[in-house]
Amino acid sequence: MRDQLEDALNNQQFGYGQAQHINQVELPKRFYKDVDVARTNDGFVVTLDGKQTRTPGRKLPIVVPAQSIAQAMAAEWAAQEKYIDPTTMPMVRLINSAVESGEENAPAFRAEIGKFAGNDLLLYRADAPQELVDDQELHWDGALVTLARHFDVAFQPTIGIIHQPQPASTLTKLDTALEGQGLLSLTALVSITGITGSGLLAIALLHQLLDAEQVWTAAHVDEDHQIRLWGEDEEAMTRRAKRRVEFDTAVSVVDALRA
Repeated sequence: MRDQLEDALNNQQFGYGQAQHINQVELPKRFYKDVDVARTNDGFVVTLDGKQTRTPGRKLPIVVPAQSIAQAMAAEWAAQEKYIDPTTMPMVRLINSAVESGEENAPAFRAEIGKFAGNDLLLYRADAPQELVDDQELHWDGALVTLARHFDVAFQPTIGIIHQPQPASTLTKLDTALEGQGLLSLTALVSITGITGSGLLAIALLHQLLDAEQVWTAAHVDEDHQIRLWGEDEEAMTRRAKRRVEFDTAVSVVDALRA
């Protein structure tokens, strides 16, 4: 499931997907000197030589509600040297992706998180080896108990990969847990869901039931087990490091909008 949602995000042409094409086209040269953050009646904007930034696709003006998000975007623009490299601008890409998607897609993002939560990573367990079983219980059982108590829901974990439906009341309450989240927050939560393979972990993070490190560790129980067995693969670790940057960026958006 993680791969499916990451693919969906990567295929957004002017958000995350924009970075997928940098090896096929020449990077644009830096065309600006000064980068700044300005406050407007609607929120905060990043300016390049005094001009407000826009999305690269539909040329939509970018306004964010939190100053910290605008400052992070501005830092990425300022860090560009001779050329503009989208792969080094995770915050800009995340916000571009949200703005390009449009408010009309917010319900679909919310539904996608709920869909993952109903068929979640944390609910499908290994029956062997015992070390992996123990690690899953250590990091996943506590998360499920915390969510169950907070939202007054019940989960039905299963061993193996055969689909195990979750109670309808649980799915309804988890969907309600996403009420009030706007497009930017939902875009960040979809990113977290895709990276971790878990809608439940994204919801737990949103409601501060787990912190970012707990979520990251829980999401990588299986992968860490494989590393202990077979050692680190350099290419895989590079991909993981890139995912961590995207994860931290999305978490910072959720935190900023919660504040």
